Amino acid sequence: MSIGPAQDEAEALAVTTRSGWLIIAAFFALLAAWTAPAQAIEPIKISREDIALNLSGAVEIYRNQGQNFQVSTAPGIDGIVRRIEVEAKDERSTGDWAVFALANSTDQQIDRLIVAPHFRLVGSGMIWPDLGSSRIAAITPSEGFALDRLASNEADVFLVTLNPGSVVTFVAELSAQKLPQVYLWEPEAYKDTINSYTLFRGIVIGIAGLLALFLTILFVVKGTSMFPATAALAWAILAYISIDFGFLNKILEITPGNEQIWRAGTEVALAATFVVFLFTYLNLNRWHWHFSYGVLAWVFTLFMIAGVAVFDPAIASGIARISFAMTAVVGIGLIAYMAFKGYDRAIMLVPSWMMILLWLVGAWMAVTGLLDNDIVQPALGGGLILIILLIGFTVMQHAFAGGALHQGLFSDMERQALAVTGAGDIVWDWDVLRDRVITKPDISRQLGLPLNSLHGPARNWLPALHAEDRDSFRTTLDVILEHRRGRVGQMFRLRGADGHYHWFALRARPVIGSDGEVIRCVGTLVDVTEHKKAEERLLHDAVHDNLTGLPNRELFLNGLEAVISIARTEESIRPTVFVIDIDRFKQVNDGLGISAGDTILLTIARRLHRLLKPRDSLSRFAGDQFAMMLLSEQDPVRIAAVADAIKQAISAPITFAKREIVLTASVGLVSWTSSQTSADDMVKDAELAMHQAKRFGGDRIEPFRPAFRSVGTDRLQLESDLRRAIERSEFTLAYQPIVRLEDRSIAGFEALLRWEHPRRGTIPPTDFIPVAESCGVIVQLGLFAMQRAADDLHEWQKQIGNVPLSVSVNLSSRQLIRRDLVSDVRSVIARANLKPRCFRLELTESLVMDNPEQSAHVLAKLKQLGIGLSLDDFGTGYSSLSYLTRFPFDTIKIDKSFVDDQSPKRTVLLRSMVNMAHELGLSVVAEGVADENDALQLRQMGCEYVQSFMFGQPMNAEAAARLLKEQYPLAQA
Repeated sequence: MSIGPAQDEAEALAVTTRSGWLIIAAFFALLAAWTAPAQAIEPIKISREDIALNLSGAVEIYRNQGQNFQVSTAPGIDGIVRRIEVEAKDERSTGDWAVFALANSTDQQIDRLIVAPHFRLVGSGMIWPDLGSSRIAAITPSEGFALDRLASNEADVFLVTLNPGSVVTFVAELSAQKLPQVYLWEPEAYKDTINSYTLFRGIVIGIAGLLALFLTILFVVKGTSMFPATAALAWAILAYISIDFGFLNKILEITPGNEQIWRAGTEVALAATFVVFLFTYLNLNRWHWHFSYGVLAWVFTLFMIAGVAVFDPAIASGIARISFAMTAVVGIGLIAYMAFKGYDRAIMLVPSWMMILLWLVGAWMAVTGLLDNDIVQPALGGGLILIILLIGFTVMQHAFAGGALHQGLFSDMERQALAVTGAGDIVWDWDVLRDRVITKPDISRQLGLPLNSLHGPARNWLPALHAEDRDSFRTTLDVILEHRRGRVGQMFRLRGADGHYHWFALRARPVIGSDGEVIRCVGTLVDVTEHKKAEERLLHDAVHDNLTGLPNRELFLNGLEAVISIARTEESIRPTVFVIDIDRFKQVNDGLGISAGDTILLTIARRLHRLLKPRDSLSRFAGDQFAMMLLSEQDPVRIAAVADAIKQAISAPITFAKREIVLTASVGLVSWTSSQTSADDMVKDAELAMHQAKRFGGDRIEPFRPAFRSVGTDRLQLESDLRRAIERSEFTLAYQPIVRLEDRSIAGFEALLRWEHPRRGTIPPTDFIPVAESCGVIVQLGLFAMQRAADDLHEWQKQIGNVPLSVSVNLSSRQLIRRDLVSDVRSVIARANLKPRCFRLELTESLVMDNPEQSAHVLAKLKQLGIGLSLDDFGTGYSSLSYLTRFPFDTIKIDKSFVDDQSPKRTVLLRSMVNMAHELGLSVVAEGVADENDALQLRQMGCEYVQSFMFGQPMNAEAAARLLKEQYPLAQA
């Protein structure tokens, strides 16, 4: 150090006269001395009454001045400003210097302490905070010796003695870039203040340590995840306070410069444990692993930041502070949402979180400098202790609640007792407090999964559940927990190891602890897969075609009705309906057989299905009639292209038994307009267009036109006439004899319905029977035919005596599905006073197979009455022969197409049919026998009866009576 008055320099230079340039230099030096006081700093006057002064505002900082620094002093008592030069003596010197001046205005010597705190939370910053360090390396006064440093781990403390009336300028070598605070303390007062803070800090650290230890012990005893998370948060707060209060320095030897790393590390730990506590306490991972992944990534990132703290503590601390604030903000949103839903844990955490938010506001005001005093930092540390105390009390309410005392009290025997109460197969036990589900026996084995794979948290069931059942399963359990009462009754699907789903029915009830909380949910799990499959099978068969599996007419109309309701409000939905009928398919079916017909229909169905787009649908209306609903196309040109594709798909050759079969189709189509009020009207219009295509020769596409409705007026008129015909008794019965081949005697008659229209004359059954079935009149006609035939047979028997004679009446589909059919037949027999064996009903094979289950049930009840049952047109339907044994028929009638067949295989086929019937205990009636050779051949095969024009034309009741009298003259006598 070199200190010399300016006057001495001037005198020395004036004496030296050997060089003229020295005189000039002296002049400028003298000029500098006179101008220096204008740039000198102002000294701070102190007195003995000044206990503590904040010198921060009076300190001037000089940046990047190097190792040697010159500065002007404050004016002395004599008013002279001097220049001093200071050389850095400490290797920690940054090249930055701080200058301030003190003046002792008293007549006594004053001792003071210059104190520069290492860390100060106030004003430390949010993003790249100042984490503290040694601030001053050394202080040099303008007079006297360098100041002595006093030992302190929390601040740079220097003892200074000011003589009476002295003015001293102090130059401080800075060891850090920032000097946030410089205080001037009276030594005893500073000592008392430190001691008072030491007592406060000791109390706070003691409470924090005891609480952390207690929560750790609670975790060991209790074992649930909520308690280690709370204990970890308590330990993190203890570590943070120990660093902040300087307590850790007394336990561990922290080298100078490492305080920032330790401080940043504790702040990162505090932020990480804060996230884990919120996640664990609110049990956010109960149903979604997504929360677990998010929290795991969050905590992992914070631990990575902890590693960054070794290299850049400031940035690690800034990220930790931001994370803590984000956790508090996100937490209040989650707590508010769950509290609104009635989740008790969230409600209990509200007071603690309010205190956290208040603490967060105070901390933000401190680090940004809005709140600036010496009490803020220890007050915030004490606030953390209050927060963890309140959280600890909240957590302990769960630890010592009555529900915890009941944990694990259920033994296997008691579980079995509860299973008996639930009357199930598998015991399902959910320990709510531990969030652990157990099944006895292990359901994983039944599903083919690894053992105990479904044992554990309830969320483990979600991946195994069907996607449609997950929300209802989760909601059901949540409702039980929130309402603390009720029963679980739910059916859901669990996926097995092979990818197939199994249906289970869960029946369980909650077990309530003494605190009113649900501590367990116990019940039974029953495998109902076969039951559900049976239900689905019945439901599917009720609305789908048995052969192709396509939707039937009712399901098609239901779907079309739903689309039309949408089309009324959305212009983008404009359905088009196609009705497709295969031309002359009956000829193909008769020529190739039933199996070939079924194969061809399946082929056509597959071809049409390939034309569908996602929103389109296909249905089978009748034997060779299909319907298609087109939603994917709106443009008329594209719709016409689809219609042409339908026509081409059907006309493509089909190979069967080394033969190529070429079919054609009549297609009617109609697009929806607002004038069409219902799906049924739309389908009827499409059917009118299809029938028009049939009238034009088939193999064509016909769009619907309103003029087609006038074509259908004949049908409407026929329907109207049909209803009046019943009232006017325009219907009669014609009887065709059924003859025994053995002796050519009459065994019975088939009653045939005839309609004599007053204007049109005789209308064949092929014209009016379909109309009667569609309008519902067929039931009345059927009752009329049964009653008239029974009455006529009774009259014949009175005339010819008790001879073996029967009468057969055809049954329609509408009559077969009626619940009153059995009672109607019983009533008809009773009124006519007939023996049941004399009355027969004839049903076609196709009619029976429309609904085989219902048919079998009805026919069994009819057979119990004692009447006869004949299967008409045998071999022409779409059924399988295996169904023949399921129905109680006693007679089959071979269709005339088999008798008229002139192929070499006819004999083999007829003999096989007769032999099969006899093996099944059935008698045989052959229809359409045209000559004696056929009759003789059938007799030789064992056929018992024939019915054809050769053996008797249909006749009225009087003619039949005369024929019987001729046949049985002896019986009359």
